[in-house]
Amino acid sequence: MGDIIQPRAAGARKVIAHRGASGYAPEHTLAAYRLALEQRADYVEQDLAVTRDGILISLHDDTLERTTDVADVFPARFAPDPPGRPPGRHWLANDFTLAELRQLDAGRWFDPRFAGERIVTWQEAIDLVRGRAGLYPELKSPAFYTARGVDMAELFVASVRRNGLDRPASLEATPLVVQSFDEATIRRIATELPNLPRTLLMESFDEGGMTDGRLRAIAAFATGIGPAKQLVDRQPDVVARAHAAGLTVTVYTFRAGSTGRFANVRDEMSHFLYTLGIDALFTDNPDQFPRDP
Repeated sequence: MGDIIQPRAAGARKVIAHRGASGYAPEHTLAAYRLALEQRADYVEQDLAVTRDGILISLHDDTLERTTDVADVFPARFAPDPPGRPPGRHWLANDFTLAELRQLDAGRWFDPRFAGERIVTWQEAIDLVRGRAGLYPELKSPAFYTARGVDMAELFVASVRRNGLDRPASLEATPLVVQSFDEATIRRIATELPNLPRTLLMESFDEGGMTDGRLRAIAAFATGIGPAKQLVDRQPDVVARAHAAGLTVTVYTFRAGSTGRFANVRDEMSHFLYTLGIDALFTDNPDQFPRDP
């Protein structure tokens, strides 16, 4: 493998703007990304999807109806009950070309003042963020795209190489960390883009919790783990044990409206960062990130 440039300086804690500053602006729009930069996010996250004409776009869901007006613009273009989705009408992003997606409003659903915001391509996100913060793309639903004959990882690898994002000088100026819940995808990125840090996301641990053996196995192909915050809350010793295995720990997702037993999201983030010792976190509210204990 190449020399991996780690996503943090020793002792530093990093904030990743979850879908941009999505607590204040519609997720994965230029408005959300710009606000994340204004709020001094260390990284801006991009969930990636693929259009019908093979363009990587920033979109959390595989479908369009939650965050756009697709049902009004293309009322007949739904896919009834697609596999893995709740029953009902769904408009799959992969069924639309980029030109068609450009016709959709991706901001009004959040607040009328964001009307006219559009779906953002991965390339547009790179161009906006590069040199100003790090990029933290997630390869979402690769199996869904594989079933449709689309190699999402291949498209992503090509885009990284085309932009030179895996070169040491670029990684110094614009750190890039790749994340996915799909282990096979992270293993593939380890082979094809070995210079890039790689986070294996997880919404559950194995029965009985995260073992040292499993952490060592993950460290063979990833540079970090990305567990849901409740997992770390239930098994806080996993942070030190992951560090002992050479892995960073990046936890998701911290929101002002969902802080559990904590008085506010700043206190919640501070607990995970400085009491439990995690390295980084995803938040909808990067302006609330506590940079010091």
